Amino acid sequence: MNTLETVLQHAEQHCKSHGAKLTQKRKLILSSLLDSGKAMSAYEIVSYCKEHYNEDMPAMSVYRILDFLEDELLVHKLNIANKYVACSHITCAHAHEVPQFLICNSCQKVQEIGIDKAIVHTLEDNISNAGYKLLSQQFELNCLCDECSHKVED
Repeated sequence: MNTLETVLQHAEQHCKSHGAKLTQKRKLILSSLLDSGKAMSAYEIVSYCKEHYNEDMPAMSVYRILDFLEDELLVHKLNIANKYVACSHITCAHAHEVPQFLICNSCQKVQEIGIDKAIVHTLEDNISNAGYKLLSQQFELNCLCDECSHKVED
């Protein structure tokens, strides 16, 4: 299991290898997403930074930083929820499958898993045959996590 500091070091190296810099404010936003363990909106991140780090972050700054982190593939934007989640593969050095996000409708916990690229290619072919063009390979599925599912059963 990676510690927060290890993940941030990998993220910093990743940025450096692309000629970018992971500034303190960028680290703060990424740390907030990593610490929280869930997807958060920009305004939730503003509140989280204030509550947990005693840092006042303007929402517009948070949006700009999230755009940077998304461009660097360190966070993912969940379009269904209009929230952001830290990439679960920051410390990995190997190629990954297409990201798929399981979003718990009850607690909002998000799990990133991979889907085989062959499945995506099949979907792209089916979409093309229907006269459409796939704009994003990111899949977001509304689910119930095991913990929330057990609560419903009780």
